[in-house]
Amino acid sequence: MPFVVPRDPSLPPATWTAYGLTALTVLPLVWRRRAPVRVLLAILATSALYELAVDGPGQPLPYAGLVIVYTIAALSPPRTRVAVAAMLPVIITGSVWLNTRSARELLFALFVFGAAYALGRLTDTRQRYAAARERARIAREMHDILSHAVSLMVVQAEAGPVAVRTAPERAEAAFDAISETGREAMAHLRGMLGVLREDPGAAPPRAPQPDTGELPALLERVRRSGLDVSYEVTGAARALPPALGATVYRVVQEALTNTVKHAAARAATVRLAYGEDEVEVTVTDDGRGPRGSGGGHGLTGVRERAAAHGGRAVCGPGPGGRGFRVAVSLPLGGGVRA
Repeated sequence: MPFVVPRDPSLPPATWTAYGLTALTVLPLVWRRRAPVRVLLAILATSALYELAVDGPGQPLPYAGLVIVYTIAALSPPRTRVAVAAMLPVIITGSVWLNTRSARELLFALFVFGAAYALGRLTDTRQRYAAARERARIAREMHDILSHAVSLMVVQAEAGPVAVRTAPERAEAAFDAISETGREAMAHLRGMLGVLREDPGAAPPRAPQPDTGELPALLERVRRSGLDVSYEVTGAARALPPALGATVYRVVQEALTNTVKHAAARAATVRLAYGEDEVEVTVTDDGRGPRGSGGGHGLTGVRERAAAHGGRAVCGPGPGGRGFRVAVSLPLGGGVRA
């Protein structure tokens, strides 16, 4: 704007040299992510040349300097950014001395550059936090897929030798269930690992996340392990948002996996209740109760999934203190929290 807005007649006009040096000060920002420290040095050199050699329009803010300080604070390793932060007061003081030698300008420059540095650190912290949440989400997905598949395969494999001797047709069904469970787990894992290999700008994977429509197939696979599973749906059933439907599926999957692995239960009940504002998922069994619910990260993952949607999860003894119960309430109107 100082080049566009008419200047005071008492000031010398802007020249092509001033235009060129102004552009040269901004141009290095193209490489700010690749070599931020070198870009900082280039901006300092061109800015000093502008101040010393050209009597051109002054800028109200050192835009290029603010951008590169933000970039260094956000992207550079600790030693580099700390060194730059230590050098900033010296650089700013020298720049103000070359320009106006005003204490007011010095305080203002220290404030805006400090704000740019702080914003860069905040951006880095938020990105690290988001990456940690994404790693936790992927870990939950892989835990649910592998824990469920391996648990069913182990149960079927242990029952196979007995069935071979007493009921060959049941043994054949058990081996079919093992192969089907393994293939499904591999398909889910390939889809997930494919997401990790995708470029940031690539299209999302074509395979959708599981949802409530796949619950009957899940329960049928669990029944093949010998657990008698009943399924009840109450309320006005309707399609759920993809993320919410996937959470319902994973909650049921994890609860039944715990039942198969730890509860020594004979029967389990899955209830899906649709309300006006929320959907409730309840899985109960007649097994050994909390002592047999197992440790690990499964129930923690259930609570984390519920919290991500603004819901709640309660895990503990079943009705009358018998068996184990997992109850999750998820609001229908809320998305996944970042």
